[in-house]
Amino acid sequence: MKKWLQKGLMVSVALLTFGIIAPNHAIWNQSDQDDGKVRSHEPGANDLTAAIQLDQIYIEEETDVLDLETVGQTFKSAAKEQAYIKFGTRIAPVIGDEFETRIFPKMEEAIDFTLARLDDDTMRTLTITEKPSGHYSEKIFHIKNTASKEDVIRFHVRTENRLDAGYYYNFHYHTFEDDFVTHYDLGEIYWSKNTPPKWLS
Repeated sequence: MKKWLQKGLMVSVALLTFGIIAPNHAIWNQSDQDDGKVRSHEPGANDLTAAIQLDQIYIEEETDVLDLETVGQTFKSAAKEQAYIKFGTRIAPVIGDEFETRIFPKMEEAIDFTLARLDDDTMRTLTITEKPSGHYSEKIFHIKNTASKEDVIRFHVRTENRLDAGYYYNFHYHTFEDDFVTHYDLGEIYWSKNTPPKWLS
């Protein structure tokens, strides 16, 4: 009976606070120790956590409120994945660290800034393209509105050959707000004086 009461209280706290306050398992562990025996973590606890998460998702759907941070994180994770697909196994090991520290944080800011200016209805229709272009084409990915079939923001990387300096990767993006005319710079990474491999290679 005590076990069911504990689980009931945990679910109630999660539901009533909409997940803001997570149940503290230390309370139950202390209670078990006070009974004179320490119980091992039960396999059913994972099922309970999953049920709480499902209940939280259901509540969010019921209230029809989008969590901007969660939406942004989803797009940023997908953005990094698409970037590494474009780099391929020959380019990624060379520029990966610099991309992570110098370019990707600015890419994340651009995604957050763009999403913050959109209404909930538009955000519900957004998707990210999943086919970076190969050869020496610029496209990394686009975030597009599936309802209007129009891009919202485009992330590109241009390979530049500078006389006596070598090859650079110039990362930038374009937005729908100026019809994708302006290059918004994210930074650049030096390759070498040798011709770089093609994207996706």
